[in-house]
Amino acid sequence: MIDLQPKRRGSMRKFLSVLVVSLSAIPVTSSAAPDGDKAYCDELSALYRRYVQNSPGRRFDAEAAVALDDCQKGNAAASIPVLEKKLLQSGFSLPKEFKP
Repeated sequence: MIDLQPKRRGSMRKFLSVLVVSLSAIPVTSSAAPDGDKAYCDELSALYRRYVQNSPGRRFDAEAAVALDDCQKGNAAASIPVLEKKLLQSGFSLPKEFKP
């Protein structure tokens, strides 16, 4: 009987080498927000914290807290609509033109 194990090990090593090289060639994409969105989100967060969150008699707002946390983590796409809504509901106008 012929032992095929050494040949299989060599084939497996070659396969794994090709796999590692192939995977390292795949570009890594980031889910972080573009700089403009992140800066706008940070500005909305600052406005919300300064004028709405800390206002006297204000109750804890879980939806806003999640949006503030998401914004801090770079998830501007989820945060911006919530923060805009909260600021508008509190009587604030949004910046017409935002320049970071």
